[in-house]
Amino acid sequence: MQQVTDLRILSSDPLPAPAELCNEIPRSPVQKGFVAEAREKLHRIIHREDKRLLCVVGPCSIHDLDACREYAKRFRGLAGELEDRLLLVLRVYFEKPRTTLGWKGLIMDPKLNGTCDIPEGLRIARRFLGEMLDLGIPTATELLDPITPQYIADSLCWSAIGARTSESQTHRQMASGLSMPVGFKNSTSGDVKAAVNGILAATQSQTFLGITEDGRASAVTTGGNPDCQLILRGGSSGSNYAAEYVAVAEETLKAAQMPASIMIDCSHANSGKDPQRQPVVMDEVLSQVSNGSDVIHSVMIESHLNAGSQSFPRPPEDLEYGVSITDGCIDWSSTEALLRRTAEVIDKARFS
Repeated sequence: MQQVTDLRILSSDPLPAPAELCNEIPRSPVQKGFVAEAREKLHRIIHREDKRLLCVVGPCSIHDLDACREYAKRFRGLAGELEDRLLLVLRVYFEKPRTTLGWKGLIMDPKLNGTCDIPEGLRIARRFLGEMLDLGIPTATELLDPITPQYIADSLCWSAIGARTSESQTHRQMASGLSMPVGFKNSTSGDVKAAVNGILAATQSQTFLGITEDGRASAVTTGGNPDCQLILRGGSSGSNYAAEYVAVAEETLKAAQMPASIMIDCSHANSGKDPQRQPVVMDEVLSQVSNGSDVIHSVMIESHLNAGSQSFPRPPEDLEYGVSITDGCIDWSSTEALLRRTAEVIDKARFS
């Protein structure tokens, strides 16, 4: 009999069921309580009940756990110092979207050598998220694969739907069932309407194909996610962080009868992919806040121990410590100075 299925499948290795992995690497009551408390704080910012600025800050991607642990300890100290004006949430990005080819993140390729040991990647991600929660650090990531949340969602305080997936029905449906606040990025073209439509879909009840905690296929019905934000990250036509673009985004959200909560991504097309321009973008955002804008609730900054990025792939032992292997970042000293300046502006604009 002629074979007509799996003609191009080279291998198919079963993953541990989500419940199995979560039981293997459990979340303690203290960790769960911290996640719930952080999500409530984010809810209050999104719905204008808390005047603080949410700052999602950290490496473009996680590839060296030791470097990220060092970063996290510095981050925690600064977060505690500025917490009355800023709510700092750490970027813990394990999945990376690719326009064509490239390293797809620590979950997909944890050994950085193309072996794609996904079960080990999921274990590493879950353990590392637990470390961050034990440090008292709220966590944020971009959710790229719709199966991933079953393994790590209980450890996340905030998540993003990326520019390449904001128009995806699968991701909009997934977002409608997520237990944490979600930000939708405008599309790579710069189209804001696509992200607003994504928010509109995510706030509604959805039914779609998913998996249970036991790893079985299921029909999932959600209640909708009320804690959604629009992320302005620029596009192929240029940046969109200036006041006129923010005003258009606000009106688009209001026309869709969605909460007007906007995050400005200081990286990507808004910085022209030049990490050293992120403070320039941030200064413009702070100018808008100083002039009374109350729709900008959040910002995103790509930051690491050291500035820039390095070429990859190459042997892991040849990589420079504390330098991104994906998008370029600003270094820690620049990050600290930028966040301190941000806290001063927020204090004068929203708390004086």
